Amino acid sequence: MKKVVLTGIREMQMTTTPEPVLLQEDEVKIKLVSIGVCGSDIHYYSEGKIGSQVVEYPFAVGHECSGIVEEAGAGVTHIKPGDLVVVDPAVHCGHCDQCLSGRPHTCRNNRFLGCPGQLEGCLSEYIVMPSFTCFPVSGKLNPVQAALIEPFTIGVYTVNLAELKQPDASAAIFGAGPIGLSVLLKLLADGITNVGVIEPLKYRLKKAKEIGAKYLINPEKEDVEASVKKQEELLVDVVFEASGEQEAVTNAVKILKPGGKLLLVGIPPSAQYTFDMDLMRRKELTIINVRRQNHCVEEAIDLVVSGKADVEKMVTHHFSLEETPVAFDIVEGYKDGAIKAMINFS
Repeated sequence: MKKVVLTGIREMQMTTTPEPVLLQEDEVKIKLVSIGVCGSDIHYYSEGKIGSQVVEYPFAVGHECSGIVEEAGAGVTHIKPGDLVVVDPAVHCGHCDQCLSGRPHTCRNNRFLGCPGQLEGCLSEYIVMPSFTCFPVSGKLNPVQAALIEPFTIGVYTVNLAELKQPDASAAIFGAGPIGLSVLLKLLADGITNVGVIEPLKYRLKKAKEIGAKYLINPEKEDVEASVKKQEELLVDVVFEASGEQEAVTNAVKILKPGGKLLLVGIPPSAQYTFDMDLMRRKELTIINVRRQNHCVEEAIDLVVSGKADVEKMVTHHFSLEETPVAFDIVEGYKDGAIKAMINFS
């Protein structure tokens, strides 16, 4: 089968490898149909690592995907060959303290598609996964929507962690990439419309407005705190940081009202942030780190199926598997108005 692997910093090549085979009764073989290019994939592409997770070349990244079940093990009952499935890229063990306490996303033995030292990614024609990671969506979603469920689950989980109880709650999002837009989509689906988006790229601000942001702020042209105060005199209840930038974290602390919450979902290149602890302490702010998602796949699917969240609005580019290096170059460089690029199989 065809497979695209990283061979160095900003270097990729197409290879040919044997098709994977089923080794366990609970596994399924999936023929990939659509794959999303994620920001974490770009970190591995441009930096060769995310924190302590360092690529050993050659290595295939990619974890946002949908596909058609081609073969199912004898123990698989909820899906069958021919089904279109959403693939949850996280394979948890089911028996560690984290899994048993309802936190499979922080499983001690977690293996994740496209994560160095864990599982090869999905930039290939076929993958084999445990059946519990597969959610059938035939007749409900198209392959692109199905592949976008994975990043959308992060937005769903992030907003759920914020526990916004009132529809008139105020929120701000730093970063209008796929994750920031996924947060926006989930907020709007929950009826929370008082949402501002802070983003330096004009075309991404335009997309956020198209999806439904109440107000937009360009941090390179405006004072963020002053601009937010014009919209929210008492400042905002919750800030979602989806850019991974230190300046965004610094501004987030400034625009949160006392007792507010800051949810960190972006990945900083340096793997570190600094905080104004004096201001944070006086405001008694709550900081919540977001680790992927936890039990949100089915909710995300339902929101898209119902029409409450149009995840395809964030897609800007489509490529073939052979064009994967071009896709990564465009996404990394924010070229040609790129937000979400999809790799599709005909």
